[in-house]
Amino acid sequence: MTEDPYLWLEDVTGDAALAWVRERNDATTAVLAGTDRFAELRDRSREVLDADDRIPYVTRRGRWLYNLWQDAANPRGLWRRTTLDSYRTEKPDWQVVLDLDALSAQEDENWVWKGATTLRPDHRHAMVMLSRGGADAVVVREFDLEVCEFVEDGFTVPEAKSQVRWLDEDTLFVGTDTGEGSMTTSGYPRTARQWRRGTRIEDAPVVFEGKPADVSVHAYRDRTPGFERTVVGRHPSFYSSEEFLLADDGTLTRIDVPDDAEITLHENWLLITTRTPWQVGTREYPGGALLASPLDAFLDGARDLDVLYEPDGHGSLYEFAWTKNHLLLSTLSDVAARLEVLTPGPDGWSRAPLAGAPEFGVVDIVDTDPDTGDEYFLGASSFVQPTTLTYGVVGEGVEQLKQAPAMFDAEGVRVEQRFATSADGTKVPYFLIGKNLDRPGPTLLNGYGGFEISMTPSYSGIVGRGWLARGGTYAVANIRGGGEYGPAWHQAALRENRHRAYEDFAAVATDLVDQGVTTPEQLGAIGGSNGGLLMGVMLTVYPKLFGAIVCQVPLLDMRRYHKLLAGASWMAEWGDPDDENDWAYLRTYSPYHLFRADGDYPPVLFVTSTRDDRVHPGHARKMAALMLAAGKDVGYYENIEGGHGAAADNEQIAFRWALAYEFLWSRLTGR
Repeated sequence: MTEDPYLWLEDVTGDAALAWVRERNDATTAVLAGTDRFAELRDRSREVLDADDRIPYVTRRGRWLYNLWQDAANPRGLWRRTTLDSYRTEKPDWQVVLDLDALSAQEDENWVWKGATTLRPDHRHAMVMLSRGGADAVVVREFDLEVCEFVEDGFTVPEAKSQVRWLDEDTLFVGTDTGEGSMTTSGYPRTARQWRRGTRIEDAPVVFEGKPADVSVHAYRDRTPGFERTVVGRHPSFYSSEEFLLADDGTLTRIDVPDDAEITLHENWLLITTRTPWQVGTREYPGGALLASPLDAFLDGARDLDVLYEPDGHGSLYEFAWTKNHLLLSTLSDVAARLEVLTPGPDGWSRAPLAGAPEFGVVDIVDTDPDTGDEYFLGASSFVQPTTLTYGVVGEGVEQLKQAPAMFDAEGVRVEQRFATSADGTKVPYFLIGKNLDRPGPTLLNGYGGFEISMTPSYSGIVGRGWLARGGTYAVANIRGGGEYGPAWHQAALRENRHRAYEDFAAVATDLVDQGVTTPEQLGAIGGSNGGLLMGVMLTVYPKLFGAIVCQVPLLDMRRYHKLLAGASWMAEWGDPDDENDWAYLRTYSPYHLFRADGDYPPVLFVTSTRDDRVHPGHARKMAALMLAAGKDVGYYENIEGGHGAAADNEQIAFRWALAYEFLWSRLTGR
């Protein structure tokens, strides 16, 4: 492709582009959304999302537990709070802090909740982030959590991809769009300013500045009593950073860890997560390790590091979180969860198991608050086991707080972990879920394979109702590019080695057929974002393996991805198309350039969002237009709002999933 005939579709809100979008939406919904089966699927998915008895997940801020609740009556959501004692009851007494639907109506805006940052330790002062239609760009407004009102003439940051943190009750660290030079080429803050109440943000002094080609910069104040400090830093690329302590006189002290390592500070502890091997004196620490050192000793040059986690080739560090005196550690071993609690002491670190991990399941550390003590909230689930939310205090036992309802009948549903062999001989794990694993039937394969993100075995009522309950089999591929086996698993499919992720997914698809689980005609694939790129490659490089594909919020034009929205921030993952050496391999998996009008391709449904300001909707638009012009079987649906999730509320989420499952079922079963 020497010229791009569909460049005009990159004009996100242009009249011609939106007219094309509406025409395609009408055509797709006329085919897929007009049946009783679709309506039932949509309504049953909506029941899952709006269920009154689902778990209201909470975050502690001071004495309150906060929750954002969306249902049929409150599609935009209620930001609300309760106490722990009340939360323990079957029907907690919730106090509404902010009604997003009422606010949207009052201000004639389409507000979507994007979170809030509060000022420790009393958490009275908050900066609330609101998005128009679900975009990443937000308006940030000061909110008083004592009277539950926006502060008149308080801090307000206009719409941008901003970074805002409290320094004290009259001062913010803020990175935002203040004009030329304030944002990076990736569209994120390049400067961090110290903004005093009552002054103009444009006049606030810059306390830290990155380079134009950086991904972003950041600044925050650690207000832990006795350990107060200011931390600033820059991300030269998606996988590199430089972190500094900022003194009151402006002096910067580098926290001297490898550029591709990540740090976490807690009181006087420095935790270091490595991505690649790190040589320290005569010792080499592997990539994927978690290391610890007293911060003051480290800054003085000591490098006597404690190893808290070291990969063994079968797993990875999933997540960790501090309580006041302990460190909770969640790891994966062959994609199954393991939990530990680690405690620093005068004789080193002690460790003990922490209960709560189900077989073939995942445990998420829902919340801890080091300011209030050693409590923690854990959420555990599996493909067939709804989430159990537990509450514990380290050393004092665990109680079950909430149990999510079963959203589908799992009787007879089997869960197995299998391994496929990729083109280079690598064993690639995948999960298989369904009742009919021993005879061919409609099967849906999900994958991602990027950014060191792990595909974990968690419960989904929408998958259960939309696919498993209809007799379908569901599969999840843990391909390279993800984080299931740590940084090395991710790095094995970076840049010029990206083909390995696609070979892994193709190997799983082939194994499903070879093992008698399905046939190519009955095998569907689904993925979004980076997983949407994966679907584009399956569509254009491995079309004979699949009977239908759903490609959600995808990247597809790898020649121009770095010029669209946040695309420049991902060049560490895929490469720079303007570099001839990088384009030489990028073109081998750029779906938009691999498509051939005379090729045979499986039916495909593209799903995206006009308000997605992370992955440009032009990717999906252009690919659909290209394929439609060649007479291919293409569905297209673009939600006019919804951001990168392609939906802004539960109604839209249910509609989007119903479209996907109806498309797949009709194409894979012929009915």
